[in-house]
Amino acid sequence: MSISHEIETFRGWIDEAPAKSIVFFGGAGVSTASGIPDFRSSEGVFTKYAHLSPERLVSASYFHEQPEGFYDFYRTSLVFADAEPNTAHFKLAELEREGKLTAIITQNIDGLHQKAGSSYVLELHGNMHRNYCQKCYRTYDLDFIVNSEGIPYCVDCGGIVRPDVVLYEEALEEAVLQRSAVAIAQASILIIGGTSLVVFPAAALTSYFKGDHLVIINQTPTPQDSSADLCLKEDIAEVFSW
Repeated sequence: MSISHEIETFRGWIDEAPAKSIVFFGGAGVSTASGIPDFRSSEGVFTKYAHLSPERLVSASYFHEQPEGFYDFYRTSLVFADAEPNTAHFKLAELEREGKLTAIITQNIDGLHQKAGSSYVLELHGNMHRNYCQKCYRTYDLDFIVNSEGIPYCVDCGGIVRPDVVLYEEALEEAVLQRSAVAIAQASILIIGGTSLVVFPAAALTSYFKGDHLVIINQTPTPQDSSADLCLKEDIAEVFSW
């Protein structure tokens, strides 16, 4: 299958990139080829819950007021315990091993970048594999959440166990935001992939980029397309398959 001139240009920039010059900023679209649906597309998980807004379903207030409803949605629509990394995850890990990529900044909570071998991953919204009791702070893995029914309770103190993820109405971790901003500011190439760039404050991080090449890989338009040096409306796993 032939590839487009734009994809050839992108791959050329990556192949010729010097050490420590690339940063990747990604969202849900990075993991769709791993069988994890995105959020806002016509096939996204939020389309199945028209009676509640996305902001409500994954909000801190909904978690505290309706924990059973939250976990019903969370287990069926956000947790994909058997998902495996795809070619995009593996290529990014390879670029890190080669010394070209300095950081992955992700809005995803699936942990697939680490599973593919990436070591410096800045998780803006946390990680579903980490869970903790809200009362005694005992930690639990994902299997505990998946295998429990209804509301998961701590086996030690009976407190509600929650995922270590950032919900709507909660602030992102300041240290992670700062490290992300620094990484983007120091990059020569910023690749934005699989994100609609509509969720703030995460989307605002891209304003720190002052480097040479801004690349956006997303199958639908984003508010920042006009600022990009290259826009690829392609499947991100295919773009990274070389």
